[in-house]
Amino acid sequence: MVGADEVLDVSGMCCPMPIVKVKQALSKMEAGKILKVIATDLGTKTDIPAWVKHNGDELLDMSEESGKFIYLIKTRG
Repeated sequence: MVGADEVLDVSGMCCPMPIVKVKQALSKMEAGKILKVIATDLGTKTDIPAWVKHNGDELLDMSEESGKFIYLIKTRG
């Protein structure tokens, strides 16, 4: 698994807050860096991949561990 440069835990947050927080975090990161997002909102399974694609970033991995959804997002370069 690819390592993350930053971790963002949005567990317990519901739509639209996970996307808002991801957007804020990515805007502060340098191109090519990787953000690990941890979420519990089921809606993130569709929202985060769609938003990442729309924004031009890259979703490297999406998995589920113990009821949490884990995303690795590479900032656009």
